[in-house]
Amino acid sequence: MRYVAIGSSFAAGPGVASSADTPANRCARSNDNYPHLLARRLRLQLTDVSCSGATTAHVVGPWNELPPQLDALTSDTGLVTITIGGNDVGYIGTLGAASCRSFAVPPPGAPGGKCPEPPRVSEADWTKLDGSLRQIIAEVRRRAPKARLVFVDYLSVLPAVGRCAATPMSAEQAGAGRAIATRLAAITRRAAAKGGAEVLRASDVSQNHDACSAQPWVSGFPLPGSAFFVPYHPNAQGMAAIADRLTERIGRRG
Repeated sequence: MRYVAIGSSFAAGPGVASSADTPANRCARSNDNYPHLLARRLRLQLTDVSCSGATTAHVVGPWNELPPQLDALTSDTGLVTITIGGNDVGYIGTLGAASCRSFAVPPPGAPGGKCPEPPRVSEADWTKLDGSLRQIIAEVRRRAPKARLVFVDYLSVLPAVGRCAATPMSAEQAGAGRAIATRLAAITRRAAAKGGAEVLRASDVSQNHDACSAQPWVSGFPLPGSAFFVPYHPNAQGMAAIADRLTERIGRRG
C-alpha cells in the first residue's frame, strides 16, 4: 500500500536518530519518525513529505524550494497521516520563547544567542486554521479518493498541572501553553469529524508521558550547561509509541 506522511516537525522528528534524507535537509526528517517506523512494520511504500516548521499553508502551497505537501498524493495512495497545525498557532514557539526568557542568559541553542519573541496569535489565526484543515481534508479526498486518512495530533508536552526543571516557565505561561494544546486538539478532532477522517489522539495517550514524567515521550528544554537538543519535541520513545498505536489501528482494520 502506498502511504503518504504529511505534517510538521512532530511528524518529521528532528533530532530523533539519523536523517531519512541524503543529504540531510532543513526538513529534518528522521529515519525513526512514526511514518518510517509504521512503514517498516507494515511494509508500506512510504513517501514522507513532513517538514520541520511547516504550517497548513505549506501543505496546500509551496514553501520556497519545496512543493506543496499535498502534491505527493496520487490516486493509488492507500494511507495518509497528518500532524499539522501547531505552527499555525505558535504552539511550540510559545513554550520555547517562555522557557528561553526564564533565564538571565539565553541557554544553548538560542538563535543568534538571543531568545525569540513569543508568537503573536489572534482569533483570526484560529479561524484560518480551522478552514485550512477542512481544505486539506477535501484535497486529500479529491486527490486520493481511496486513501484512509488519519490525523495524529500533538503529543502532550506539559503535565496536566504544575511544572518541573525540564519546563522552565511561569505558571501563567504553562497555563497558556496547555490552553493552546487543548484547543489545537479540539479543532483537529472537529475538522476530522466533519471530513470523515480518523484521529489518533496522541495528546490523550501521552498524558502520563509529558516532559516532566518519569518516562517522557517528548524532550524538555535544554538547561544552561547542557548540550543542545530540540526542545519540546517527540523523542524516540514518543515516535515509537505513536507508531505502535498506528500499527494496531491500521493493521487491525487492514
